[in-house]
Amino acid sequence: METSSIEINELPLATKTQTPPASVEPIPMETSSIDELPSSDSNATDNIEAVGEKRKRADEDEKTNLESSDTKITTPSPWWKTSLCSYFRREASCSHGNECKYAHGEAELRMKPDNTWDPTSERGKKAKAMKMSEHEEKEEDEVLFTEQMMESIDGDEGGGGSVSVVDLSLSKCLVHLPNKWQSDELKKFLGEQGVLYKSAKKRRGMIVGFVTFENAEQLQSGVEILDGKTVNSSNLKIADVLPRTFDKNDARKSVKSARDAVTPLAYLSYADQLEQKKTSIGQMLKKLARNARKACPNGNSLPQWVLTSRDRGGLACNLEGIIESPITNGYRNKCEFSVGLSLQGKPTVGFSLGSFCAGVTAVEEPVDCPNVSKIASQYASIFQKFIENSKFQVWNRFQHSGFWRQLTVREGRKPGVFSNDEDAITRIAEVMLMVQVCLTGSDEAEVATEFEELAKAFAEGARASSPTLPLTVLVVQNHSGISNVAPPDAPLQVLAIPISDNGTDQEQTTNVLTEARIHDHINNLRFSISPTAFFQVNTVTAEKLYSIAGDWADLGPDTLLFDVCCGTGTIGLTLAHRVGMVIGIEMNASAVADAERNATINGISNCKFICSKAEDVMSSLLKQYLDVTQMEEAKPLSNANDDLNKQIPSTEEMTNSEHVADQNLPPSNTRVEELQDNEQKDSSSLEPEKTTKPQFKNVVAIVDPPRSGLHPAVIKALRTHPRLKRLVYISCNPETLVANAIELCTPSFDEPDRGNKNYRGRKKIGIAALARHRAKSMPTSEAFRPVKAMAVDLFPHTDHCEMVMLLER
Repeated sequence: METSSIEINELPLATKTQTPPASVEPIPMETSSIDELPSSDSNATDNIEAVGEKRKRADEDEKTNLESSDTKITTPSPWWKTSLCSYFRREASCSHGNECKYAHGEAELRMKPDNTWDPTSERGKKAKAMKMSEHEEKEEDEVLFTEQMMESIDGDEGGGGSVSVVDLSLSKCLVHLPNKWQSDELKKFLGEQGVLYKSAKKRRGMIVGFVTFENAEQLQSGVEILDGKTVNSSNLKIADVLPRTFDKNDARKSVKSARDAVTPLAYLSYADQLEQKKTSIGQMLKKLARNARKACPNGNSLPQWVLTSRDRGGLACNLEGIIESPITNGYRNKCEFSVGLSLQGKPTVGFSLGSFCAGVTAVEEPVDCPNVSKIASQYASIFQKFIENSKFQVWNRFQHSGFWRQLTVREGRKPGVFSNDEDAITRIAEVMLMVQVCLTGSDEAEVATEFEELAKAFAEGARASSPTLPLTVLVVQNHSGISNVAPPDAPLQVLAIPISDNGTDQEQTTNVLTEARIHDHINNLRFSISPTAFFQVNTVTAEKLYSIAGDWADLGPDTLLFDVCCGTGTIGLTLAHRVGMVIGIEMNASAVADAERNATINGISNCKFICSKAEDVMSSLLKQYLDVTQMEEAKPLSNANDDLNKQIPSTEEMTNSEHVADQNLPPSNTRVEELQDNEQKDSSSLEPEKTTKPQFKNVVAIVDPPRSGLHPAVIKALRTHPRLKRLVYISCNPETLVANAIELCTPSFDEPDRGNKNYRGRKKIGIAALARHRAKSMPTSEAFRPVKAMAVDLFPHTDHCEMVMLLER
């Protein structure tokens, strides 16, 4: 009866998925009950047992196959249902039904294997908010709110600079107040909450305010009411107010050093830094894919690169890797040192320890900052010794008063390849010093004398160093704004540098027109750099960056290259020998003057530089250089370029580029009108010929915008011009690259939404979400697609990383 039990138990398993085999039904021996067989027929019994064994083996094999098949189906991937289904989110339904590997709603959502939630889910957003809150609290614990801050606000409001005396034991600092609030708004808020107090102080532009109470009872009651109170979606935090003087060791326990503020990754090995930055760039690519999925028009199929992003681990395109910096220590050729008071109230030249918005103005010396060169550190030390004995005060950001504001050290290296092992000073050929001051309310004669002493101090300090420090030019910049970021047209004054000749002092006659610049080298080209012009701070790694950009751009003799936000022309000039023509666009007049000078220095004739905002001229330039008539195409290329040169005036014609110190940037709208007028004249004169042919077969744009990214008008011009098929985007801020790429790569909507501006009223809307909304109003045009990306470590020891992305259509 053992065979019978096997048949009875196993047959139903097979019948779960298929009908019984046809061979079973016509054979009475197999279908009859074993109990009905004559027990005396031993042969029959043997046959039955043989058939039973075969059936047993067959059923066991079938059961094994079914179990293995069930395992493949029912055992989910670790990522099963860990992401929300975008189709279900948009349409409230999904064609895959229950078999969809993505979650249909929050209830089905599972945690990812790395113990995180889908960032677009409610739990993911909540976890991110909690993480950010913890990070902010951690940073706030490192901030010191001192009596000096209270006094500065008190001095502003008390009139005549009077400062009231307060008991710090009865004073508290409120953190996370609205930026726009002043003392009146803070007092009104305290009254609404029923808080009794003696005085309240708050300055616009800061998130901190100070409250002083009459006695301990008021203080205790006020803290209980205010601590954790929600104001404009932020929770108030109560902090103590420290006296002006306190123990230095205690301060170091609470405040991060200049090294930690400037180079937060210096504690990691360089290999770990590269891995961390590569991972960060990978997250940006995942963010691009997620937002592109959300931004696509409803009812339209997703682009192929979005659909295949799952195969790349969620990346919008392949991440080719990360390029490391050949020099990791002292690599910066430009250092900007703030001038202020240290934690001990001493005039200091160095780096700020935190954000002014958070009430941090303390400045510490650049001690052990691995990204700062030895030359820059030594000049900072020389300047600090000078201002300690100066009759003029350092800049006070609370009171908007003072004289000395900032020191900028720019270095120009010699041509050649260098490494970390070589002495940094031997790599440098020229040095420019720019001292930023505020001349408001200063006596002109006293200032002139002070500048003479300053030049003498720098010259003597450079000669006293071993080896002697190079010093090429000394410039003073006058700026009266709140922040140290001066406008490009801020007045500059070049100071004569005294030199010593056989023990006697002799002043070197410095020509303002020719000496207000230094020189650096990239790819064996020599570049002239004016005081305020942009130039890559890590030139050795920049060479690798530009090489990658040129290789990806697929350049050739028939290529027209647009270098957008070109600065001093480094990208366009280094790639000029590989293309037919380069058009550079830059809004900084001095930088454009440098670019034209650099082209002349290096004997490059196929480059043209336009001084204007890219958003004002990009569309006109694309039409001018790409939509030329057959008549113009018949001209030799040199003649066509000559005609274009006549149409667009050079920087020398707009402004005397040599007088960098005294020139202001001409209005950009004037230049736009000139370009449009020229375009209209050309079109009217050639009106009979309607057909047009391109002048260049290959049109490529390389953009290297500032941290804020490309202007929407530039994105629109690049996106809507059909001849532009390839775009290389170089970004020092991957967040803005993602936002710009969303607009460039999102398919066009059938009817562009031009009236929905409700998103502008939202608070704390991210730049990616803003880009998704702007993509809805993009005119109908063929979208780009991200092809590949590369991380480039231009800033070792910091959390910043350059990103290069190739976009095609």
